[in-house]
Amino acid sequence: MGILPEIERRISVREYTDQPLEKQQIDRILEAGRLAPSAKNRQAWRFIVVRNPQLRQSLKTACFNQEYVGQAPVIIALCTTNVDYKMPNGQLSYPVDLGIAASFMMLQSTHEGLGSCVVTTFDEADVRELLSVPYSMRVVMLLTIGYANERTERAARFPLSRMVSYDHW
Repeated sequence: MGILPEIERRISVREYTDQPLEKQQIDRILEAGRLAPSAKNRQAWRFIVVRNPQLRQSLKTACFNQEYVGQAPVIIALCTTNVDYKMPNGQLSYPVDLGIAASFMMLQSTHEGLGSCVVTTFDEADVRELLSVPYSMRVVMLLTIGYANERTERAARFPLSRMVSYDHW
């Protein structure tokens, strides 16, 4: 069986039940992130798993009171341990590396029957303080994970013909 069906089922969940996740589910999701590729295999990341309800509520506040952040039984903060490394193309590697790791985690979450959502709207200084992230590190994104409260339809996607060309623009 291919992975395309899980990619098609993956949606951004913004309403979660309070059903807790099993430790094994969380471990498999983290393992998917650990196995993601990174620039020069540097693996310059740290994943902070937040399950504590009070801390999740504090993160919700740092995320400008987005309700689903506080609802999700698990929040993973994806942080970089190397803010300076640039790839040969001149791009910083950590946004790309952590985006790939988050994608792997979201697909594993879908495989586990869970929903997820990337959160990038937050006050980074507040999140860093709440999670004791060293000042020299960056919190790039949060990933909420849990059981979806209700099924949300996938947002419409553009057809391939709108975004793909071969051999030239």
